[in-house]
Amino acid sequence: MAGASYDTRRGELTTYFDRTAVEAWSRLTSDAPVSRIRATVRAGRDAMRATLLSWLPADMAGLRLLDAGCGTGALSVEAARRGAEVVAIDVSPTLVGLARDRLPAIPSPGRIAFRVGDMLDPGLGRFDHVVAMDSLIHYRAADIVRALAVLGARTDGSVLFTVAPRTALLTVMHAAGKLFPRGDRSPAIVPVTEGGLRRRMSSEPALAGFTWAQSHRVNSGFYLSNAIALTRASQQSPHPEVPERSGGLEGALQPAARSMEPSFEAAAPHLRMRGKDGTGGTPA
Repeated sequence: MAGASYDTRRGELTTYFDRTAVEAWSRLTSDAPVSRIRATVRAGRDAMRATLLSWLPADMAGLRLLDAGCGTGALSVEAARRGAEVVAIDVSPTLVGLARDRLPAIPSPGRIAFRVGDMLDPGLGRFDHVVAMDSLIHYRAADIVRALAVLGARTDGSVLFTVAPRTALLTVMHAAGKLFPRGDRSPAIVPVTEGGLRRRMSSEPALAGFTWAQSHRVNSGFYLSNAIALTRASQQSPHPEVPERSGGLEGALQPAARSMEPSFEAAAPHLRMRGKDGTGGTPA
């Protein structure tokens, strides 16, 4: 289980999404008019959600999915429409309340069970697939890997998640954000490198049965995030952009030819857009 730093950050996220930025996230995750900046964030999040959904089966009848950090539930709804039994969990009671209020009719056999709490709670049971869209971006690489280990231990198919890629501008702004008054800060985005993440994952025994199947970066104005798919080795299907590797994670998580190359134009989404209507975090 992830340690004290994970728990501390989770508490900060609960406060932020449940109190500080509720109105901003309610608007951002709806069809309400938003500023040009937030429109790029909305478009980026839509593109990221579409990417993650494209990595899931088109027919999910009989499959169980965990939406880890579900936010207002958009991804959960789409998975349920494919027939999945979705457990949608978030640390923010307010965001989960919004998700319930917005829930459309779901054709059988799909269904969604909304929960408030920790996505790593073992009481949630086993899953065929886990999706953590922009819910691990606030954690250090070590905590990300520990969280993936906990999730992977009860996942039979794939674990899909996103990270904030470490770019020059994003790293500088991450450091500069610490100079803001504490009351004006949203929970920091923690940039990570693909190489560093792969190395940590290759030495995590709980992830030995998974292969780094593919990755994809979404760069939309003020939104920058990198999606990664881990699949159980027995369920892996070759991806045209990722060469086959042997040896489980130890082989598959070696630096790939196409790494998270620096980008200077779109790091601003994770510059936290502070203030009373800031959108520093990103619920799925």
